[in-house]
Amino acid sequence: MQPPESQALAAGLAALNLSLDEGQQSALLAYLALIGKWNKVYNLTAVRDPAEMLTLHLLDSLSVVDPLRRHVGDRPARVLDVGSGAGLPGVVLAIALPQLQVTCVDTVGKKASFIQQVASELRLRNLSAQHARVESMKIEPVDVVTSRAFASLVDFTNLTSQHLLPSGVWMAMKGKAPADETAALPPSVDVFHVEQLVVPGLDAERCLVWMRQRP
Repeated sequence: MQPPESQALAAGLAALNLSLDEGQQSALLAYLALIGKWNKVYNLTAVRDPAEMLTLHLLDSLSVVDPLRRHVGDRPARVLDVGSGAGLPGVVLAIALPQLQVTCVDTVGKKASFIQQVASELRLRNLSAQHARVESMKIEPVDVVTSRAFASLVDFTNLTSQHLLPSGVWMAMKGKAPADETAALPPSVDVFHVEQLVVPGLDAERCLVWMRQRP
């Protein structure tokens, strides 16, 4: 019989209409276990209950996998996860979409070190982390810049615009559609889609705000 967390993950993937192989599912659960282990010392996240962590961290991040896959297709692409914390959604994207090259950045050194440890232990060659302020980090321009509750949309786009390819997009994970934040964006930023998300087991609003630089 499958452990409860395996059953919960499988049910969540089914609800999201996501197909991940056994290796990917095992990697996601191993990642969750590493968060729990490191949390005891480094306080990576305020969420401690394993069932809540699966919903609030794994399934929440997995809800953006299909939208991102629809955008990039099966081609290789570079993704920058800003203010990644414990690696959300960056680690999850690296596991679920192996064609991506994911860089996570956080200003807290222990969080960047944790993500590097995850990459090493789970042998995720497409995942790396930097301890830096995003506006001053050195990185090759990327196809997608993403964040999960990192900052206002104005700050998010302003701090990261130099890292985005001219053809690239911002993919901001938000709760309720942030009308005030989108209204405050400068004319140089085009909000071309606000996509509603449904996270299995979570009774809260979630959306993705897709943006690009106007030519």
